[in-house]
Amino acid sequence: MAHWTFLTNHAHVLLCVSKNPNTRLRDIAEMVGVTERAAQRIVTELEEAGYLERVREGRRNSYLLNTAMPLRHPLDSDHRIGELLTAFSPRTPQS
Repeated sequence: MAHWTFLTNHAHVLLCVSKNPNTRLRDIAEMVGVTERAAQRIVTELEEAGYLERVREGRRNSYLLNTAMPLRHPLDSDHRIGELLTAFSPRTPQS
């Protein structure tokens, strides 16, 4: 049986970075289920497209997300990345 998901690896990388902007590329790759090289390529593509910015902090990278960027598919382009990240953020229990 084929394995598939509703979100792309690019979306999963954005979700990882939104949860921890200081996460290592190695950890992103492990969480997403891709090689470190694939994670590097995805981060570079997201950076080139303006969805995230890499900030060098000593020997580590930190990431800033541009949550105002639209989703890329024409059917979704009226929604912003911030909406996706909010929808998949952990919810706090209601009192």
